[in-house]
Amino acid sequence: MVSDAHGLSRVVLASNNAGKLREFASLLDAAGIELIAQGELGVPEAPEPHATFVENALAKARHASALTGLPALADDSGLCVRALDGAPGVYSARYASMNGEAKSDAANNAKLVADLANHADRRAYYFCVLVLVRHADDPEPLIAEGRWHGEVLDAPRGAHGFGYDPHFFLPALNATAAELDPARKNALSHRALALRDLLQRLKELA
Repeated sequence: MVSDAHGLSRVVLASNNAGKLREFASLLDAAGIELIAQGELGVPEAPEPHATFVENALAKARHASALTGLPALADDSGLCVRALDGAPGVYSARYASMNGEAKSDAANNAKLVADLANHADRRAYYFCVLVLVRHADDPEPLIAEGRWHGEVLDAPRGAHGFGYDPHFFLPALNATAAELDPARKNALSHRALALRDLLQRLKELA
């Protein structure tokens, strides 16, 4: 198994986001990897000062691994909107709070809809970079990525998911990400695509 080949039976997730933990844990369970949120091990959030997804993910993974002594998995992900030159991008989680508004999904979605008010082009994609370090000083971190293409809707739809999911519309499915049941979203999402890429890389190294 992947975990036997790489000593990855137990990996710390460099995030305290409950939604991410659920998604990643369900996907990694099939590979025999137990995922533990860093908060359960007393690890504080790492700074995310970088302008790129990969730099932020690497910083978070090294931080969690250094403080726990375990292999660490980190992601940096966000929504990239074509008409907004890729915004909110790496700032997706704090899109509204950067302007002094509340730090919440509702505030972020309201700002996104407002910023797109004069744009006809609603194309967007969720982007995810995953970084796995086997130890804090790993010189060869495994890096994978995934893109999930869709469009931004003004009005939210659906009760599942988190973040921008209620506004992220998938034309081929005639549904938003928040209208998909969790199992289906886990099979299609940017995180699922990135994780499949990561697991394939692990198998190739076995």
